[in-house]
Amino acid sequence: MVAQVWKTWRWDGLGLGIAGLCLVHCIATTILLTIVASVGGVLLNPIIHEIGLLFAIIFGIIALGKGFRDHRVLLPTVVGSVGIAMMGGALMLPHGGAEILWTIFGVSVLSIGHVLNFRASR
Repeated sequence: MVAQVWKTWRWDGLGLGIAGLCLVHCIATTILLTIVASVGGVLLNPIIHEIGLLFAIIFGIIALGKGFRDHRVLLPTVVGSVGIAMMGGALMLPHGGAEILWTIFGVSVLSIGHVLNFRASR
């Protein structure tokens, strides 16, 4: 009896399981795409980039300035300042290819400045 029920139910159970996974997939995808679409609009807003640059400037002044005051090595501050300037310059470019590249280069140069600052502080 159990064997007969299993033979009949296994395909229905498999079908129900797959349908359940499909349902979860569809709902999760819809929710995820809705969130991404909403957040995507916010993340492309120019104010986000301006606020990010403001934070980079504030933390750069604090970290690189304190580092220079402590170790008196100018190179990390200069390198970090060039990175921040590149990031600021990127905001002047139209959104897209060149702006993205300048931002990435600026962030990379700023990061190098912070690494140099850390090493000089040791």
